[in-house]
Parts: sequence; C-alpha cells; structure tokens
Amino acid sequence: MQHGTWLNLTGFNEPEALAVIAKGQEKDGHIFHLYVRPKDSKAEQWEGARSGLEAATDVFNADETGDINSLTSILSPIVSSASSVYTDIPLKASPTTVFSRFFSSPTSKSEGFAQILKSSKVQPLKPLINEIRAFKSDAEISNMRKAGQDSGRAFTNAMRQNWTREKDLGNYLEYEFKRRGCDGSAYVPVIAGGEHALSIHYVRNDDVLREGDLVLVDAGGEYGNYITDITRTFPPSSRFTKSQADFYNAILGVQRTCVSLCRASANMTLDKLHEIAERGLKVSLVDLGFDMSGNAMEILFPHHLSHYIGLDVHDTPGYSRKETLKPGHCVTVEPGIYVPNSDRWPKHFRGMGIRIEDSIAVQADSPYVLTTEAVKEVVDIEALRS
Repeated sequence: MQHGTWLNLTGFNEPEALAVIAKGQEKDGHIFHLYVRPKDSKAEQWEGARSGLEAATDVFNADETGDINSLTSILSPIVSSASSVYTDIPLKASPTTVFSRFFSSPTSKSEGFAQILKSSKVQPLKPLINEIRAFKSDAEISNMRKAGQDSGRAFTNAMRQNWTREKDLGNYLEYEFKRRGCDGSAYVPVIAGGEHALSIHYVRNDDVLREGDLVLVDAGGEYGNYITDITRTFPPSSRFTKSQADFYNAILGVQRTCVSLCRASANMTLDKLHEIAERGLKVSLVDLGFDMSGNAMEILFPHHLSHYIGLDVHDTPGYSRKETLKPGHCVTVEPGIYVPNSDRWPKHFRGMGIRIEDSIAVQADSPYVLTTEAVKEVVDIEALRS
C-alpha cells in the first residue's frame, strides 16, 4: 500500500519509486522528477507488469525520469542545488518498541539517502502537504461518495440478515464492498459483539454473536484509493430491547446534531464539535440515570468525535482539529459511549458499547453525507427484518 502523500502527489502505485518536485527556472514553475523501475520482461513474468520509464513521462506527466537503481548518481546533483529539501522519509531507523529496536538495522538504501542529504537543510514535508491534502477536489469527493454509497448499501444489506459469528459478518461486508464496486476494505474492520464493543479497536473479530447483545461494526470500503469510514451498532439477530433503543437514540440525537453543523456557515472546528457532542451526551446520559460527575465523560467517551478522512482513514496526520471547517474538508462524526461492567453505572446499560459514525464532506451551507445509504434509525434497522 502506498503512502497517501505519495499518491496525492504522483498517482503512481508501484513499489521502488521516488519523486522529486524541484523549483524550475521560471517563476512559480517546477520540475517533476519520477524515478521508477525500468521495464524488465523476466521480472514482469514473475511479478506483474511495470509501468517503466516511458510511462513515467507519458502517463504520470513527469518532466524528468530515470532508473531507480541509478538513484545515487541522479539524485545528488538535484539535492546539492537546492537551498532546502522537504521530506518525511526517515533518515535513520527509529523503531518504537524494544522488540523492533532489537531486530532493526539501517539499510544501505536509507544510509545512502541520508548521506546525500547530510549537507542539506532538511525540513518536514507534512505541514506543507497537509494544507493541500486537507481540501478535497470534486473528483476526490466523488471517489469518496462512491466508496460511501457502496459501503452504506453493504451495511444495510448486512442488517437485513441474522448473524451468529463476528467473522461471518466481517467476511460478508468485505464481499459486499467488492461486489458493489469498491476495491476492498479501507482498513481492518471492527466487528465487536457484546462487551467486545468496549474495546475501541477490537479487531480479533472471532467470537460468537449472542442473542440479546448488540454488535458494533466499524468498517468501510475503498474506491480509487479513497476511503469511507462507517460505524453502525445493531442487534445481530433480533430487535433492540427497550434499554438498548433508549441508549442508542441518546447517542444518535447527538450524532445528528453534530452532522448538521459540518458546514462552513456554522464556523465550526472539530474541537468545537467535540465539545458540543460532550455536552449533548452528558445531558442525554443524565436523563437515562447516569451519574456524570467527576471523570465520567472521560471513561464513557474516551475518543475524539472526529478525524479527517481521504486517502487515509486518519488523513493529514498532524493537521489541527482547531482549523475552521471549510468546503472541501472531509471528516467523520462518531460519538460513542462505552459502559464498563461496573456498579458505578445503571445496571441495564452495563457492558454496552454504541458508536454511530458517518463520513461527511463539508459544504458552504449544508453537510454532504457520503454514507447516507447505511440506515441508522432504530425503526429503519428493525424494519429491515420485518
């Protein structure tokens, strides 16, 4: 899988390639260098077709190209002529765990790249590219809408059926995503039955689904490298109980309110939306008998309401949630409450985890819900099985 920034800048989806965008001679001009693997009939017989150098210019619009295997001799003069080099490629290994540190070692390629850049003024690329990636074009939003529509319909079809195992439900969604036109799943799904829903990133997906429980499903398809992100919580084989429906509707009401504010005219940020969600959830939970004193909200709602989406599930990492939402921003809205099995909480809600999530494209005066085909009203979910 290619990095989202790489795909955004190049559209090239093959391994062992490097792009350099350098200033040109003309004001505001630039030169796009794309170094790729050359055509090789023997290698392609085993590994599949390569685009090659000619396609780098003819198809991917590179101004200059070359053999990636000659990178050292090609790259050195380009870098040496630059006053600054912007890159997020790590110049040395930085394993994050004891295990990975034990087994990691720098490669000859990474050492070579670091050697070329050692006398350059290296700056992080991420802050610059995030400003570009954060605002989606009409074509990008079209891809995300296609992914959302196909994935939403897959969710709704799944809710028509009875399920007894998490993995069967997960496999069905993967099949439906592809059958309807997606390239596959956008990320490893969460198929969390019963108390497994209390684990935000539960991905084992290998337990049975029990009568009377709910199943929380966080999944989505990918189309043209763009993702969608959906979460629905529903009974796997029956109807909502009274307490489940009350709990669900409390969260759904907050989700609806926050979705309605995903428009430029509301002058919102993701952090402001999160605060609105917390206040709404607190009021609703008090009405249901919860004691919301102390750290109750931190325990029950431990994650942020929203994140940016696009080529990646968590798109534009590092892009601030304090940015005012404007047309072209694409975000999720996903309030969730996860009630530990503890005497602190009302008995009939203990062990429940409910999250409801949609993907939204911000417009001037209204939100564009990219995942509207996934039904979420209690009455609509139950009607699918009637």
